[in-house]
Amino acid sequence: MVLFLPSSILGRSYLLFVLVLIVGVFAQHEWQARDAFDEIKRQFDKVNADNCPIQHHGDLFMPMDAVSHKPDIKEVNVNPVFPNRTALLHLQNMALSRSFFWSYILQSRFIRPAINDTYDPGMMYYFLSTVADVSANPSINASAIYFSPNSSYSSSYRGFFNKTFPRFGPRTFRQDDFNDPIHLQKISTWNTFDVQDLGAHHPDTISKDYTHDLYKINEWYRAWLPDNVAGRHDTKITYQVEIRYANNTNETYTFHGPPGSEENPGPIKLTRPYFDCGRSNKWLVAAVVPIADIYPRHTQFRHIEYPKYTAVSVLEMDFERIDINQCPLGEGNKGPNHFADTARCKKETTECEPLHGWGFRRGGYQCRCKPGFRLPPVVRRPYLGEILERAPAEQYYNDYDCLKIGWIQKLPITWNRAPYHIREKYLDMHPVYRNYTTGSKSLHAQHLNIDQALKYILSVNYRTCKNFHPQDLILRGDVSSGAKDQFENEAKMAVRLANFISAFLQISDPNEVYSGKRVADKPLTEDQMIGETLAILMGDSKVWSASTLWERNKFTNRTYFAPYAYKTELNTRKFKVEDLARLNKTHELYTEKKYFKFLKQRWNTNFDDLETFYLKIKIRHNETGEYQQKYEHYPNSYRAANMKHGYWTQPQFDCDGYVKKWLVTYAAPFFGWDSLKVKLEFKGVVAVSMDMTQLDINQCPDWYYEPNAFKNTHKCDQKTSYCVPIMGRGFETGGYKCECLQGYEYPFEDLITYYDGQLVEAEYQNIVADKETRYDMFKCRLAGAAGLQSALGLVISLFGLTITLLYRFS
Repeated sequence: MVLFLPSSILGRSYLLFVLVLIVGVFAQHEWQARDAFDEIKRQFDKVNADNCPIQHHGDLFMPMDAVSHKPDIKEVNVNPVFPNRTALLHLQNMALSRSFFWSYILQSRFIRPAINDTYDPGMMYYFLSTVADVSANPSINASAIYFSPNSSYSSSYRGFFNKTFPRFGPRTFRQDDFNDPIHLQKISTWNTFDVQDLGAHHPDTISKDYTHDLYKINEWYRAWLPDNVAGRHDTKITYQVEIRYANNTNETYTFHGPPGSEENPGPIKLTRPYFDCGRSNKWLVAAVVPIADIYPRHTQFRHIEYPKYTAVSVLEMDFERIDINQCPLGEGNKGPNHFADTARCKKETTECEPLHGWGFRRGGYQCRCKPGFRLPPVVRRPYLGEILERAPAEQYYNDYDCLKIGWIQKLPITWNRAPYHIREKYLDMHPVYRNYTTGSKSLHAQHLNIDQALKYILSVNYRTCKNFHPQDLILRGDVSSGAKDQFENEAKMAVRLANFISAFLQISDPNEVYSGKRVADKPLTEDQMIGETLAILMGDSKVWSASTLWERNKFTNRTYFAPYAYKTELNTRKFKVEDLARLNKTHELYTEKKYFKFLKQRWNTNFDDLETFYLKIKIRHNETGEYQQKYEHYPNSYRAANMKHGYWTQPQFDCDGYVKKWLVTYAAPFFGWDSLKVKLEFKGVVAVSMDMTQLDINQCPDWYYEPNAFKNTHKCDQKTSYCVPIMGRGFETGGYKCECLQGYEYPFEDLITYYDGQLVEAEYQNIVADKETRYDMFKCRLAGAAGLQSALGLVISLFGLTITLLYRFS
């Protein structure tokens, strides 16, 4: 026992050291009390693919306010949408667009002669439509169309006229394909899609019936269905389309669709976050929009056929990708917000400001100094929330504070004209305001005068455009800087339709023969292409025109075919469609458009850069859908373009066109097999056009290689402040703020801690016009200067007192 005593003492010492170390490490984070985020995170981790079938129904859903700041379709064109909500807005727009298309195409049989046949799309059209929704949008992970019982008519079976499927629910979701045998690289491409008909199940397995209560997660179905119409049957909103065909015949078609955006409730309902049990096994959020149809069909008695919601369009995205807002409730965070006030900012001296791109995790904010406070001299930018969340207790309590500003100035009430030398100094800083050109020449000057350039651009309208030379109506490409980011959602609409057409032309073969009663899908029709083009316009309010331009002799039984949909008012229910094939003059041919010729030449021979998408399609066994079976070609694939394969045009004012605005156009190509089915060939282009004046101008400095005509035209004092863009200010000057540089402070008693760009621009214009101005006051003060001034006064007073005393007693 004596021999082992030292070793036992040593062991106890090691044990005590490890215990102290563990306690010290874990105890330093005890200051972080459990909050609302921890509750949601516990529920998020609790449910998985193995235990979700036996979980309580309530555990499969999160609170509705777990997703805050939902984009309101009524305010999209009024208030700016936060950058971290653009993906959620696009999810809603896509669901709305698909609802408009299916409502249009299911009722479009009234345009055509009544025959003992159906004009409905086949099953493959439904499947590939949902595939394109996901393949063209990286932020969307699932797309589906769920029909009410016995409401889906199909043209995919022989002798099936005026009959319905018991259930029909085509759905596509994105798979993680890192371990898929197709990809030998073992890298996730996220381009593999599982496509199923969820309406194909045995009638006795009610737990697989998406309309039944035992299908736990079908809140998206109950959002609008079943549509039990009570009272009047004409309550469904109607939309009007004026169509002009290639043979110059006209038609005004009115169809029923989802509720209008001005109605309450609107057309879009967002579900609670839910666990997609047994399918993708992820936490998802869905946007749901109803699809209208005239039901029942073909009764020969129109008085008993009434508009009804027969299906819903459901698009889903990962809950993990949606940013949370941990800041306290306030003017910009009115709630409901489950994660409100979980930020770690010190409220005495700092205030919380959310950042985008963090997703469902802590730290997506920064702590800015409150008015009357400033950052310490050694700190360059506001404190990042991610750093605060991971900080130990000692560091948190001793750091991350702002310092109080010693002497604060009052805002001036009156101001005077700037003295001559002051005015000359600021005019020398921006010499473009001394000698400048006006009109269209202002955009071609060596140094741009932003005020004159904007004055010219905004002066062009449908009344004055005839007064300008055609060359003056085409602007430099860098004038529309930021379009690729700010109009990304609209460009994805074009990529989505181009993806769908590529998929349909490469996968669906109208001449294929199947066993049994199933028949292949028919080729694409005029109505389908008009409906798809129109749906882009109706689904996204920022799109002013959309077109599907087919190459010569590439559309079935047509030499030229180019449906062009446009609107003349911002918020309207009336739309117009022109077939550009009727314009046969050389300069009017759509095949002569610059973007069409560019994409045709670019994709004439080499298709190696296109993306490959893999599909695993499971279809119904028969008409009644007893069970699912693999599609005859399993797995399948197609090749299509993505965002980077398209083409952005210069801003142009088409004085002779249908939409007389400064338009920026994005065009995406689509492809199909050649006549021998040996190689791909260019089939046409999908183009969308947006109003350039809806862009936000960026006047702040940027990298030398960034094409921006308005770059570095801000009026901030560059010695004491720096420029930060502000979104939502539109196509006007002043869309920025002047923040104080490190070592400087905002000197005024104010509710903000920066100089607003609109005020700075306005006061500089007063300098130019030699009017009363306070522009010279828009500077930050050296940090701590007020304290140094008082300390210097104290030193001088003490020195004077000492001299006086020495003189008196000497």
